[in-house]
Formats: sequence, C-alpha cells, structure tokens
Amino acid sequence: MSETSALRTEPRTMLVAELGEENPLPMVGPPLETPYRITGPVPAEIIEGSRYGNPANLYPYQEQADYGREMHKRQLRTVVLENEHVRAVFLPELGGRLWELFDKNSGKHLLHTGGAIQFANLALRNAWFAGGIEWNIGTRGHSPTTCAPLHAAVVRTSDGYEVLRMWEFDRLREVVFQIDAWLPADSRVLFVGIRIRNPNPIAVPMYWWSNAAVPQDGSVRVVAPADFAFASDYSDGIARVMPTDVDGVDCTWPTRNQRARDFFFDLTPHARPWILSADRDGDGLAMLSNDRLRGRKLFVWGEGAGGHRWQDWLTPGGERYAEIQAGLAQTQFQHQEMPAGAQWTWVEAYGNARVDPALAHSTSRSSAVAHCGSRIDELLSVSDLDAAGRRAASWADAPPALMLNSGTGWGALESLRRRRGAMAWIDETGTPFGENTLTAEQRPWHDLLNGQFGAASTFVKGNDWEALLEAHNVTPAVIRHLAVMAHARGDLRVARSRYLELLALTPGQPTLAAAGHRGLALIALVQGRVPDALERYSQACALDLDNVALLIEAATTLLRHDAATEALRLIGIAGQPAARAGRVRFLEAQALARSGQPHRAADILRGGLEVPDLREGEDSLAALWTQVCPGTEIPGHYRFTMT
Repeated sequence: MSETSALRTEPRTMLVAELGEENPLPMVGPPLETPYRITGPVPAEIIEGSRYGNPANLYPYQEQADYGREMHKRQLRTVVLENEHVRAVFLPELGGRLWELFDKNSGKHLLHTGGAIQFANLALRNAWFAGGIEWNIGTRGHSPTTCAPLHAAVVRTSDGYEVLRMWEFDRLREVVFQIDAWLPADSRVLFVGIRIRNPNPIAVPMYWWSNAAVPQDGSVRVVAPADFAFASDYSDGIARVMPTDVDGVDCTWPTRNQRARDFFFDLTPHARPWILSADRDGDGLAMLSNDRLRGRKLFVWGEGAGGHRWQDWLTPGGERYAEIQAGLAQTQFQHQEMPAGAQWTWVEAYGNARVDPALAHSTSRSSAVAHCGSRIDELLSVSDLDAAGRRAASWADAPPALMLNSGTGWGALESLRRRRGAMAWIDETGTPFGENTLTAEQRPWHDLLNGQFGAASTFVKGNDWEALLEAHNVTPAVIRHLAVMAHARGDLRVARSRYLELLALTPGQPTLAAAGHRGLALIALVQGRVPDALERYSQACALDLDNVALLIEAATTLLRHDAATEALRLIGIAGQPAARAGRVRFLEAQALARSGQPHRAADILRGGLEVPDLREGEDSLAALWTQVCPGTEIPGHYRFTMT
C-alpha cells in the first residue's frame, strides 16, 4: 500500500437475485432500446446525432433475461479506495459499478445504494440493477456490460499511487474501454479516468454516459449551469424548456415532478461542465469533468404510483432516488463519430461540494448556479482537474501489478483473431487480455482459429470469422452460424438461403431446426409476410419444447398479430419449465383474454402473477387487469405506468 492512497479488496455478503444463463437466441432483432423520435425545434446537431449510429441489433451479445425476484446471500468481491475524507466501493463483477461513495466529513452516502441487488428489464441486454454509478458505452441505454464482470487490477504508478484499473472489450462497437480510479490521501474527490480506444480501420459511432443514482427526498434540488434543458417525458419527442418553470413547476426539485422525465441541460457555452444534488444541509453528489464530457442530465421517476412502484421494484425496501448523469454528447439520443484508430480520454471527479442550502435552493436560478459553481471550484479547481488528466495519461499504459478480477474472454479472443489476421489492435500492456481468461463460451471460436469447429452456443461477428466457417466442413452448426451472421449484418437474402439450407440438413436435429425456423420467422416479419412468420414460429416451438426464450418470443409475436388461439396452443404443448415461467403465464392470460376466456385470465391474475422481466415503462399488467377485472381496483403490484 502506498503512502498517498489506500486500496484494498473486501468480500461483502449481499442479497442478490440469481442471474442465470444467457438467452440462447442470437440478438438479431431490433434492440430493446429503440431509437427515439426527435421532434420539435431542437438544434440540428441533436437531430443529426440522433439519426447516426443507431445499431440494427445488439449482436453478437446475448440477452440476460434469466433472473427472478427471489434473492439469496452471495459473497461479492469489492474494491475499496479510502482516505480520511472519502470511501469508495466498486463492484468489478457487476460492470465495475461504483456502488458506494461515502463522505466522511458529512457522514453521508452521496449515492443511492440499496441493501440488495435486484435485476430488472431496463438494460440493452435486459438485466439491470439500481444504485451507484454505472458506466454506459456503445449506444443509448444501459450498457451491455452493466451486469457482466470487468477485468480489474491494481496499477502502481511511479509517483506512488495505487490505481484501480478496470477494462473490457465492447463487442458492439469493437472498441476497448478502460476505467482508472484513484483517491489521493488528502483529496475530497474520487478521480475516475476514462479511455476508449478504437483499433478499427473505420470510424465507429460512439456513446458514453456515466449515470449516478443519488438519494432523493423533498429537500433535494439538482443544479447545473444552464437556463434551459431539452426535456423528454417518454411520450412524444423532446422540447427545449426552462427546467425551473415547466408549466409553473420548478422541476429541478425531483419530487416536484409528477411523471418520469429526462432533462438534458443546455449548458451555458464555455461554462465548466458540472451537476450536483443538494439536500437540506447542502450535502450531495457533485459530478464534474473536463470538457470532453459535454452532456449533463437529470432523470426522475416521477411521483405517480407507477414511478414509486418502479423504485420499489428495483430497490425492495429502499429509499427513493433520482439520477444525475454526464455524457459525451449533449443528449442521450446522439452518437458521435469516433475516427479510425482514435483514442478518447477524459477525467471525471466525484465528491461533496458542501453548498449553502439557502443559496443552492434559492428561487433565483442565477444565484443558485453562481454559488454552486464557486463551491465546485473550491472542491476542485480547473487546474487541478487538468493536472489529474495529465497524471492519468502518464500511467494509462502502465502494466497491472496485481490482478483482482477477470472479465470475459471476448477480449482475449479478439486479440487472437486480430493477430492471426494481421489486423490493427491495441497495445495491451496496460489492459492485457490473457488467454487464461478464455472460457467455454469462447473455446469453440478459439478452436476455429486453429481449424477445428464443433458447435457453439455463443456468437461472433466479422468477415474473417465467416471466411473461416466457409472454409470448414459443411455441418449444420457451421450453416447455422453463417445464417445468423448474415442475418445480423442485414443480408436477409443470404440469411434466408442459409436458414433453408440448415433445415435441409437437420431433419433429425430438432434444436438446430428450430433455430432455422426462428430465423426465417424474423425475416418474414421484416418482409411483411406475417402468416409465414407465425407458421415458422409454431414449427420452431414444436421442435424445441423446453426453450423458454423461444416460446416467449413466439407467443408475443402471435399475440401482436391477433393469433391468440395459436399462442395458447404453443403454451399448452410447451415443456414444464417453459410453461411455468412468469412471463409465459402472463402471455397465457393475455391470450385467454383475447380468445374469449376473460374469466380464466382473471383467475391467473387474481392468483398472483409475478413477471420479473417487465420492461421499463411497460404497463401491460395493469391494462390486462382493467380488461378482465373491470370495475375493480388495480392492485398496487400491477402498477408500472411511467405517466
């Protein structure tokens, strides 16, 4: 341990919901977080940025939807940075989340940190949990890595710091990101240095937002150096508003918002970028950075029954929270172009600005901003932040001294793939992707690099992977992956041909045949051939009776296209694990209601129905209750509307 920093690992026993196996179906359909429609008089920069870089799918990632509501004690690995002013606790096994930030001078937690980790359907890959500060990369939404392990290590610098380094390979944009956190002995702020490297010979769309959950009560106000904000209430586009006067309401007080909202602050030009929350004592999280992170945002759940229900759902028994956030672009609807071979770096800092509550809570916005800005400067001057940036750059490639956690093996596989193909790659000195991190998920693809291939339940993308498969012996497994790769890149003609070839090769292999029918169903939907799509789904489910994910996707599609009777039939023939799933029971109730059997649907609802993977903002449970139990009050546990 150095004289200027204190870094240690600690096991912590927490209540955690079980996160099971990844969805076996490749994510070749539209992302769970779809592009947002931008309307209204907003700057051309925002409109153009919202149209650029939206991915057609999340391939080669797979959905994380196998979780429930039952929590168990589990020991997690934490990394603690601590000095006389601040204690920071990170979760390297869960996206590197900064889980706690405790200010010793005030005796307060600056972040909302629940007593348990409950997964819910809010992220790009479905599973997400509330609390702390998360790091979001790639595209709009909670990151593909938010519920995945990151590589983590201690880096000992020549100037005496112990730095927590976390890193991973982002498979969507094919870039490497790195998070360096350090806490000088006398510092009142935690420093976090971010680096993204694009090793590709082409530009890629880039997105980054650091999202902080902060405690919320009636005394908390959020302040940022802006008169206006671009606001969204998740209904119809965005509008430029004065956040201190939205229909007569000062919405910078989170509890005064009656519905869920985003406020992307239109920061004053050339102003120092920061945002903070201030409670009745003037305490709260201050979030500042250098100019690379241009965006600042306030998110509130709203004070309606649905907003409260969502917070209870995400943090059982926990307190209310809002989020303050910082990002590369002005809003989260935008992507920025990251040039080929580029490297982007910046430094963020987190601490308690200890503002005067009377001034921070003043009805004069200019007075509040001026005072909070001065306290931000006292907390950390621009020159000291710049010095921290130079310090981070000096050790960005310093090798790890001690490994703390292994992330996924996808970075190691990518490193091997690129070296084999003599393609550009990063200098791994500071962020090694060792072959020892390869697991069973990557093993079939590692074997393919060496001329062997059996079967793989995971997926990869890239022309060289396709070339290796095409050079291999023709087997159903090879054809299946060639079909999926073509499908993911949007070549539906080739994909359809490959899926049909797969069906011809698999009369005695029902699981692979089901994959072929499912692929053909998705293509038929895109092409407007709905009857063909529904028939393909029926055939797929009949071949793979225990595939819960396939049954849910098929039944959802059938209901969307008024085929409730067929949805009921598929649920009826499904294997027991599939039929018992909460989402399947809900789909069954919907199908019963739409096929003239509302009393049976009502029985399912009244018997108690829990759907762990309800999507953020989804109000289908309450809508179904209203349909099949008219005139009766909707139970509180079925209220999830965001309005």
